[in-house]
Amino acid sequence: MNSTFFLNIFRFIGLLTAQILVFNNIDFFGFINPFPYLLFIILFPVNGNKTALLVTSFTLGIIMDMFSNSGGVHATACLMLAYFRPYIFKFSFGVSYEYQTIRLNDVLTPERFSFILISVIMHHFILFLLEIFKISFLWDILVRTILTTAFSLVVCISIIYLFKPSRR
Repeated sequence: MNSTFFLNIFRFIGLLTAQILVFNNIDFFGFINPFPYLLFIILFPVNGNKTALLVTSFTLGIIMDMFSNSGGVHATACLMLAYFRPYIFKFSFGVSYEYQTIRLNDVLTPERFSFILISVIMHHFILFLLEIFKISFLWDILVRTILTTAFSLVVCISIIYLFKPSRR
């Protein structure tokens, strides 16, 4: 087994634990919560096994649902993000994606920021759409998506820079 496998296991357990113990208890204005656990899906290796990504994303989401008592919305949002991740990569990185030369842990470039931003927006929109599940509350869904995305982006980028691998 290689180090990427163990890094992904550590990232899965670490982000899930931090989300459950710390970030689920942060609640601004009653509805703004950060969701940095989706960094696992975002930072999964580009050339990694797609089936493994889908299975672990579903597992990540269903565990979040168990601890949040949310009935499958996290699992659905995580699975949708994992499924559409290659298309978001292609949109954000273009030709670089096709040559598999992308590393998200490096310096934050506009391409990396757009990939993280689109991923977080997509995850949060699906999450809140399924959570509220009423089209008449579309304005509420959009406000929660925008505010939670802004807060989650700050937390996710901080975590990326905090645990960035050192250059040797």
